[in-house]
Amino acid sequence: MYQAAGTRYDSMKYRSCGRSGLKLPAISLGLWHNFGDTGSFENMKSLLFTAFDHGITHFDLANNYGPAPGSAERNFGRILKEDLASYRDELLISTKAGYDMWPGPYGNWGSRKYLLSSLDQSLKRMNLDYVDIFYHHRMDPGTPLEESMGALDQAVKSGKALYAGLSNYDGKTMIKACRILEDLRCPFVLNQNAYNIFNRTIERNGLKQAASEHGKGIIAFKPLEQGLLTDRYLNGIPADSRIRTDGRFLHEDSLTEEKLAAVRRLNKMAAERGESLASMAIKWVMKDDAITGVLIGASRPDQILKNLKALEGAPLSPEELHKIDEIVSPLQV
Repeated sequence: MYQAAGTRYDSMKYRSCGRSGLKLPAISLGLWHNFGDTGSFENMKSLLFTAFDHGITHFDLANNYGPAPGSAERNFGRILKEDLASYRDELLISTKAGYDMWPGPYGNWGSRKYLLSSLDQSLKRMNLDYVDIFYHHRMDPGTPLEESMGALDQAVKSGKALYAGLSNYDGKTMIKACRILEDLRCPFVLNQNAYNIFNRTIERNGLKQAASEHGKGIIAFKPLEQGLLTDRYLNGIPADSRIRTDGRFLHEDSLTEEKLAAVRRLNKMAAERGESLASMAIKWVMKDDAITGVLIGASRPDQILKNLKALEGAPLSPEELHKIDEIVSPLQV
């Protein structure tokens, strides 16, 4: 029987989600990778136990995580029931709905029927009475925003979620959603968006500034740009890379020589700081208070431990931040 480390809260840093009372660990674990039916169940347990033993209290899922869709929630629910149930109140569990999940007109996007039905299915798969955060996974141009936000409000008021979140929204739409949820008195606390040294979309589409102005948190996924901001691709694409077999990851044609050259320069800069490129990349994401935390994926427990080293050492200086901008400015998304 698993017993959590007594030192689990000794070194982790926790930051508030905007102006709410909810705190997230600086680093959270996403279950998009390696928790589907193609993964090793024992490895899933090791990943979760290693994370929690080091203060990672937040585990992030979605209805369609797998493969197959739903399997990540089901596998997580089994581990939760068998090994982590006694720690439920120490855990922050989030899930989402918004992408294609089941056939027909009610299994996708942002209708009230889809969102609330999906949440019920997610809770059943995870053996939970509630999740801590329920996100709408993406903007839906075909559904009135009031309907989607009303569904999030219903999820909270029914007790099936404690907080509402938005994922992959831009700044303009987030502001509209925020006003609707405020009128409903629904506790919307967190945005989940891609953000890293190469991908600065939330700076250009207004999300980062809007979240800060309205007192909402941001948790950044893809902080390492699917492994590009590590030492994995410094010498080209490894033979065992999933780039060639799994469309969820980096695409081979995106690894241009220009981008790889920039990664090598960033890696040299990290080495001069005495840390890994991954640590420096995570530090970059966490460089200001607008970001609540980063969301990592991992295939091995040691990857979690390596990423946690980003919480050690000095922050990036203004001069270093400027140098990073110079290196990647022609390649930013």
